[in-house]
Amino acid sequence: MTAPLLQADAVTLAYGRVTVVEELSLAIPDGPHGVALIGESGSGKTTIARALLGLVQPRAGTVAYRGRALPSLGRGDMRAYRRTVQPVFQQGNQALNPRMTVAALIGEAMTLDGKVRRATVAERVAQSLEAVGLDRALMSRKPHQLSGGQRQRVVLARALAVDPQLLILDEPTSALDVTVQSRILDLLQQLREERGIGYLLITHNLAIVERLCSVAHVLFEGKIMEAGPTASILRRPAHPYTALLRDSVPSVGRAPRQAGASANVSAAAQGCPFQHRCPSVVELCRAERPPLQQIAGRTVACHRAEEVLGAERRAAGSAGALAEPAE
Repeated sequence: MTAPLLQADAVTLAYGRVTVVEELSLAIPDGPHGVALIGESGSGKTTIARALLGLVQPRAGTVAYRGRALPSLGRGDMRAYRRTVQPVFQQGNQALNPRMTVAALIGEAMTLDGKVRRATVAERVAQSLEAVGLDRALMSRKPHQLSGGQRQRVVLARALAVDPQLLILDEPTSALDVTVQSRILDLLQQLREERGIGYLLITHNLAIVERLCSVAHVLFEGKIMEAGPTASILRRPAHPYTALLRDSVPSVGRAPRQAGASANVSAAAQGCPFQHRCPSVVELCRAERPPLQQIAGRTVACHRAEEVLGAERRAAGSAGALAEPAE
C-alpha cells in the first residue's frame, strides 16, 4: 500500500515536563481530501500542527512524510517536504512581515523554492493573487493597508505559490467576519477541486468541518476521543464529548446542552480524561482509562460508547418520527 502523504504515529508532545499531546495517531492521504482536528482551545491542536510541520520534535513517536520519518530526510527531501506541506496560520497580520509588500511576501516563497525564474516572479505573484480572488493592484501594498480578509487571502496565496499538495489550516477563518469566512471557505473548496489539494483543518467550528472534511478527529486534553467519517461522528457521536461539542452549537428553538461539570476542571490523572465533565460517567470511567476501540465504523475511547451511540440512534429515530407529516 502507498504510504500516506503525512502521518503521525503514536506521537507524544511536551513542553518541559508538561505533556500536551499523548500518543496521537492520524494519517493524511493525498488530496483531494480533507481531514479535521477538532477541539477546544488548549486541547493541543496547534502544537500538533507545529509537529507535523517539523517545528516541534516529538518526545515519542514519529511524524513521517511519505513513509519516512522527518529526521531521516536529507536536504533535498526536506526541501520537497517544505514545498509539499504548507501552513496557513490563523492571524494574517501576525503571519506577514509588516515591512514587506504583498509582491515581496509572495515572491520570496517562489524564489526560495528555486523553481521560478526571477524574471517571471512578478507575473507569477499576480497570478497567485488572482487565484485567491485578489486584484494584482494590491501587489504594492503592505499588510497594514489590507483588510483582514485580504490579509488571510495573501497568506493563502503565499502558501499556494509553491504548488503544495497539502495545506495545514490552523483556524483559517476564526478572525474573520461571517461574510469573509464564507468567501474563504468557498475558495478552499474550489482549490481542492481544481488543484486536487488535501488539507488538515484545525478548528473548533463544526459547521466548517462538516462542509470541508470527510474525516474528523476529536481531541480533548491532547488525546483522541473519537475519529472517523465526519458525517457519522457529527450526526451520531459515540463519545459524550463529541455529543457535547455538537450540542453546544446554538440553534433556533434549542438551548445549548451543558456539560455535567465545570469546564475548567483539568483532565484526570487516572481513568478517562473526560470524567469530570462527562454526563454519563460511571465508576469504571474513574478507575480505568478507556482504550481506543473500533465501534460502528469509527474509533472511540469510551467505556460506554455503545450505550451513547444507542441513545443517539433512539433520539434520531424519535426526531424523525416527530418530523413525519400526519396522514
